[in-house]
Amino acid sequence: MNPLELLNTQFKYPFPTLKNPNADQLQEITENQWIDGEYLWLYENNPDLRKKYKKTKTAHIAAQWFPTAPVERFKPICRLMLWTLYNDDLYEESEPNDIENVRTQSIAILNGEISNAEATIPLGAMLTSLRQELLQFIPQESISRFTKMISRYFLGLEAELRYKQNKMFPTIAECITLREDSICLYPFLQLTEIETGIILPPEIHEHPVIRRLQALACHLVTFFNEVQSVMKDEATGSIYYNIVKVIQNERQISLEEAYLEDLRLHNEDLREFITLQASLPDFGIWHEAVVNWVHYMSMVLSGWKNISTKLDRYNAMEFPGAKELKEKLNPT
Repeated sequence: MNPLELLNTQFKYPFPTLKNPNADQLQEITENQWIDGEYLWLYENNPDLRKKYKKTKTAHIAAQWFPTAPVERFKPICRLMLWTLYNDDLYEESEPNDIENVRTQSIAILNGEISNAEATIPLGAMLTSLRQELLQFIPQESISRFTKMISRYFLGLEAELRYKQNKMFPTIAECITLREDSICLYPFLQLTEIETGIILPPEIHEHPVIRRLQALACHLVTFFNEVQSVMKDEATGSIYYNIVKVIQNERQISLEEAYLEDLRLHNEDLREFITLQASLPDFGIWHEAVVNWVHYMSMVLSGWKNISTKLDRYNAMEFPGAKELKEKLNPT
């Protein structure tokens, strides 16, 4: 079974697919001002690795998720997208206990509680710039909610590393729960406010239907992602939290059967997402804005399929080696 063919033909989304026209401009900033500029020191002596990061086309991924954001509002989203890539790769080989310190400092920087100068994490300056950019468009209350979602991402990452360290598989249900957090989609969903310019009140964000829709969106991106990540995860020893491999382990079935079970679970959650989207409760004066937010949420799903199946990071083994990342975190 060809995973890419399965993704292209069987994972179907009845949502529009739009792309931000500022993608090329922000990709140029990502490559020249950030990868080869502000953050050059991370991989200064490794042009091949920098080339791999450029090939991931983070601004083009962001362009599918935030298709209508004007260029100045699109920039922090693209910076966040590059941060998620760097952060994932930097800590994929870390000790689980090290993640808590990174999480604490990252959250403190994003909330303005400590400066980059006080931080000891490699990506502190990146998060400082991100906070400054976000504050131009959203209030501190929104940033606090966003940072809670970043915190969830780190907790998911830490859980992954524990399973990897122990060479132990979680159950399917446990894996879905931890991947919901570690896939790092929740933070992006909060930033829809930057794109729409509408700041929704806390009671809407806390509404069970809205929370469920966000959880389903995270599940759907994960189910899709796991199929294309099997080869990468096998190469990096990260199979213990790839849902396809977890299914294969728990059910004692072939890889092909595990792919199809992943697809079944995906389609189950997709049906629930579509049903909830079509029957939202009445949100009063905020109803139109909520309908629009859920619409943007749905475009993340179709957009991820559209861009990710074209990425070398998954399809041509274009991801950084664990050894070079470890050396960056632990310079001798």
